[in-house]
Amino acid sequence: IQRIFLLLLLLSTMACSKFEKLRKSGTDEEKYKAAVEYYNLGEYSKAGLLFEEVIPIIKGSNEQEMATFYQAYCDFHTGQYQTASFHFKQFAETFARSSYAEEAVYKSAYSLYKDSPNFNLDQASSLTAADALQNFVNNYPTSKYRDEASEIIKELRVKLETKAFEKAKLYYKTSAANIANYKAAVIAITNFQREFPDSEYLEEMAYLKVNSQYNYGINSFESKKKERFNETITFYQELVDKFPKSKYLKQCEKYYDF
Repeated sequence: IQRIFLLLLLLSTMACSKFEKLRKSGTDEEKYKAAVEYYNLGEYSKAGLLFEEVIPIIKGSNEQEMATFYQAYCDFHTGQYQTASFHFKQFAETFARSSYAEEAVYKSAYSLYKDSPNFNLDQASSLTAADALQNFVNNYPTSKYRDEASEIIKELRVKLETKAFEKAKLYYKTSAANIANYKAAVIAITNFQREFPDSEYLEEMAYLKVNSQYNYGINSFESKKKERFNETITFYQELVDKFPKSKYLKQCEKYYDF
């Protein structure tokens, strides 16, 4: 086992030495050929380094298109999704008539999706990815990637919806410590209702909106209470209209009858 390990270590060292020698003294043609070979072998880090070196030199040649396309995939396969998205987009713009242009546009959006974090983290990148994928579907309605893109958009929408739901609930849960959060909860819930009109959370959101507005009114100055209680009644009526058999109606009736 030790001899096998030493042999593998020796082969690895020789391969690295060969790669570094190629980078230092290889011709542009040799580097390009080696980059393609490394790419086909799945050694994307090495391929990416070589493509990065030769692309500025082979600009305008027949090899530039494929080198640029492969470079974007090298970024993608090594987990550099933001960079991959940029390079795929750059490829599609530079080689708009390429047979790979449509794939590049999709992969640019898909790379943004791969960079999207869990729902409990900031979702700015998820929103960007969803927009990019929706633009792709709109611009390429017959693409072979359309169905996959549509499914990913749904997945991202669920993530954005969950994040918005948890954000609104967090404002509500922390309102006892900070009265201003009752108002923030109402605003967040209103935004949620507008952005996700088919959400499974709408009933609970409608209830929390009534509850938050009522408590906001209770803790207001006397001069503001009437106005804020009237808004509570409006939100209660919206709950009744939207969910006439809601399990929250009895809990909200006391807010209506105060």
